[in-house]
Amino acid sequence: MDLTGTDAPAARFDAFTASCPSRQLLDTIGNKWASLVIVALGLGGRMRYSELAARIAGVSQKMLTQTLRNLERDGLLTRTVTPAVPVRVDYELTPLGRSLMVTMHHLKEWAETHMPEVRQAREEYDQRDM
Repeated sequence: MDLTGTDAPAARFDAFTASCPSRQLLDTIGNKWASLVIVALGLGGRMRYSELAARIAGVSQKMLTQTLRNLERDGLLTRTVTPAVPVRVDYELTPLGRSLMVTMHHLKEWAETHMPEVRQAREEYDQRDM
């Protein structure tokens, strides 16, 4: 079944295969910090590092830096350095990143909407194990 509307890309990559490079990409975009960065930039547009850090509560400086580098490496965001005192660094989604943002935003909204049901399921599961 072709969910993308085109057979060409799907025929070349199969994430169910252990050696497929798309697995590495899924590791990156499936990371909670990456998904939150993508949604934050998708909703907020161009942002500075400090704005992202403030928007995404709980992310450490190390994890945010690593996440931004991974997303830049995969072509999902751009990093723009503007010479100033202090130096200004901005992050923005690329067209490829913007194409992923819709999916990530829906996933975030789904999690927020269905959290009460998930919480209930967890409580029921935890009660069975006692």
